[in-house]
Amino acid sequence: MGEAVPETIVPETIRRWHRIALEKRAEDLRGILAEDCVFESPVVHTPQQGRDICEKYLRGALSVLNTEHFRYGGEWYGATSAVLEFFSEVDGVKINGVDIISWNADGQITYFKVMVRPLKAINKLHEKMGAYLVSIGAVPASAMKG
Repeated sequence: MGEAVPETIVPETIRRWHRIALEKRAEDLRGILAEDCVFESPVVHTPQQGRDICEKYLRGALSVLNTEHFRYGGEWYGATSAVLEFFSEVDGVKINGVDIISWNADGQITYFKVMVRPLKAINKLHEKMGAYLVSIGAVPASAMKG
Protein backbone atom coordinates (compact mmCIF):
# COMPACT_ATOMS: atom_id res chain seq x y z
CA MET A 1 0.00 0.00 0.00
CA GLY A 2 1.27 3.45 -0.85
CA GLU A 3 3.99 2.12 -3.16
CA ALA A 4 5.49 4.50 -5.67
CA VAL A 5 3.71 4.53 -9.02
CA PRO A 6 5.77 4.98 -12.20
CA GLU A 7 5.21 8.55 -13.39
CA THR A 8 4.34 7.29 -16.87
CA ILE A 9 1.02 5.80 -15.71
CA VAL A 10 -0.12 8.74 -13.59
CA PRO A 11 -2.84 10.57 -15.56
CA GLU A 12 -1.87 14.11 -16.62
CA THR A 13 -4.72 15.68 -14.63
CA ILE A 14 -3.45 13.97 -11.49
CA ARG A 15 0.13 15.08 -12.22
CA ARG A 16 -1.19 18.65 -12.42
CA TRP A 17 -3.18 18.16 -9.20
CA HIS A 18 -0.08 16.78 -7.44
CA ARG A 19 1.88 19.91 -8.42
CA ILE A 20 -0.90 22.12 -7.07
CA ALA A 21 -1.38 20.18 -3.84
CA LEU A 22 2.18 19.17 -3.01
CA GLU A 23 3.83 22.42 -4.09
CA LYS A 24 1.06 24.55 -2.51
CA ARG A 25 0.26 26.25 -5.82
CA ALA A 26 -3.29 27.41 -5.06
CA GLU A 27 -2.94 30.07 -7.78
CA ASP A 28 -3.09 27.23 -10.36
CA LEU A 29 -6.41 25.83 -9.12
CA ARG A 30 -8.68 27.81 -11.41
CA GLY A 31 -7.02 26.42 -14.53
CA ILE A 32 -7.58 22.80 -13.57
CA LEU A 33 -11.26 23.16 -12.58
CA ALA A 34 -14.08 22.83 -15.12
CA GLU A 35 -16.62 25.64 -15.08
CA ASP A 36 -19.32 23.19 -13.92
CA CYS A 37 -17.12 21.47 -11.31
CA VAL A 38 -18.83 19.92 -8.27
CA PHE A 39 -17.12 19.69 -4.87
CA GLU A 40 -18.36 17.44 -2.07
CA SER A 41 -16.99 18.18 1.38
CA PRO A 42 -16.88 15.76 4.32
CA VAL A 43 -18.54 18.43 6.49
CA VAL A 44 -21.08 20.08 4.17
CA HIS A 45 -24.22 18.16 3.18
CA THR A 46 -24.93 20.01 -0.07
CA PRO A 47 -22.58 19.56 -3.04
CA GLN A 48 -20.91 22.85 -3.98
CA GLN A 49 -21.45 23.58 -7.67
CA GLY A 50 -19.42 25.80 -9.98
CA ARG A 51 -15.76 26.66 -10.46
CA ASP A 52 -15.76 29.69 -8.15
CA ILE A 53 -17.06 27.93 -5.03
CA CYS A 54 -15.08 24.76 -5.75
CA GLU A 55 -11.93 26.84 -5.97
CA LYS A 56 -12.68 28.46 -2.59
CA TYR A 57 -13.20 25.09 -0.91
CA LEU A 58 -10.08 23.59 -2.46
CA ARG A 59 -8.01 26.65 -1.49
CA GLY A 60 -9.28 26.12 2.04
CA ALA A 61 -8.38 22.44 1.96
CA LEU A 62 -4.88 23.27 0.71
CA SER A 63 -4.51 25.88 3.43
CA VAL A 64 -5.77 23.64 6.25
CA LEU A 65 -4.50 20.19 5.28
CA ASN A 66 -1.14 20.97 3.67
CA THR A 67 0.89 20.97 6.85
CA GLU A 68 4.39 19.50 7.02
CA HIS A 69 2.64 16.16 7.68
CA PHE A 70 0.65 16.07 4.42
CA ARG A 71 1.37 13.27 1.97
CA TYR A 72 -0.39 11.05 -0.51
CA GLY A 73 -0.39 7.28 0.00
CA GLY A 74 -2.13 4.80 -2.28
CA GLU A 75 -3.52 5.98 -5.61
CA TRP A 76 -5.93 4.24 -7.98
CA TYR A 77 -6.67 5.40 -11.53
CA GLY A 78 -9.41 4.95 -14.11
CA ALA A 79 -9.60 6.46 -17.59
CA THR A 80 -11.05 9.76 -16.31
CA SER A 81 -11.04 9.33 -12.54
CA ALA A 82 -8.79 8.65 -9.60
CA VAL A 83 -8.87 7.94 -5.89
CA LEU A 84 -5.97 9.39 -3.91
CA GLU A 85 -5.48 8.45 -0.27
CA PHE A 86 -3.91 11.16 1.87
CA PHE A 87 -2.53 11.59 5.36
CA SER A 88 -2.03 14.76 7.37
CA GLU A 89 -2.04 16.14 10.87
CA VAL A 90 -3.66 19.37 12.03
CA ASP A 91 -3.33 20.66 15.61
CA GLY A 92 -2.17 17.21 16.74
CA VAL A 93 -5.12 15.42 15.12
CA LYS A 94 -4.12 12.72 12.64
CA ILE A 95 -6.19 12.81 9.46
CA ASN A 96 -6.67 10.04 6.90
CA GLY A 97 -8.81 10.56 3.85
CA VAL A 98 -9.36 10.13 0.16
CA ASP A 99 -9.83 12.50 -2.74
CA ILE A 100 -12.17 11.10 -5.39
CA ILE A 101 -11.56 13.03 -8.60
CA SER A 102 -13.12 12.90 -12.09
CA TRP A 103 -12.15 14.98 -15.12
CA ASN A 104 -13.38 15.73 -18.62
CA ALA A 105 -11.75 15.22 -22.02
CA ASP A 106 -9.94 18.56 -21.61
CA GLY A 107 -8.28 17.34 -18.41
CA GLN A 108 -10.29 19.70 -16.20
CA ILE A 109 -11.64 18.42 -12.90
CA THR A 110 -15.42 18.04 -13.03
CA TYR A 111 -15.95 16.34 -9.66
CA PHE A 112 -13.96 16.37 -6.44
CA LYS A 113 -15.13 14.56 -3.30
CA VAL A 114 -13.17 14.48 -0.06
CA MET A 115 -13.85 11.78 2.52
CA VAL A 116 -12.12 11.85 5.92
CA ARG A 117 -11.73 9.71 8.99
CA PRO A 118 -11.77 9.48 12.02
CA LEU A 119 -14.58 11.60 13.52
CA LYS A 120 -12.07 13.68 15.47
CA ALA A 121 -10.45 14.61 12.15
CA ILE A 122 -13.80 15.56 10.60
CA ASN A 123 -14.53 17.81 13.59
CA LYS A 124 -11.10 19.48 13.30
CA LEU A 125 -11.57 20.03 9.56
CA HIS A 126 -15.04 21.49 10.15
CA GLU A 127 -13.53 23.96 12.64
CA LYS A 128 -10.56 24.96 10.47
CA MET A 129 -12.30 24.98 7.08
CA GLY A 130 -15.21 26.91 8.56
CA ALA A 131 -12.88 29.58 9.91
CA TYR A 132 -11.08 29.79 6.55
CA LEU A 133 -14.30 30.05 4.51
CA VAL A 134 -15.70 32.72 6.84
CA SER A 135 -12.41 34.66 6.66
CA ILE A 136 -12.59 34.89 2.86
CA GLY A 137 -16.31 35.65 2.81
CA ALA A 138 -17.29 32.35 1.12
CA VAL A 139 -19.83 31.56 3.87
CA PRO A 140 -21.44 33.71 6.56
CA ALA A 141 -20.23 33.20 10.13
CA SER A 142 -23.79 32.20 11.09
CA ALA A 143 -23.48 29.15 8.83
CA MET A 144 -20.70 27.79 11.03
CA LYS A 145 -22.58 27.89 14.34
CA GLY A 146 -23.69 24.66 16.00
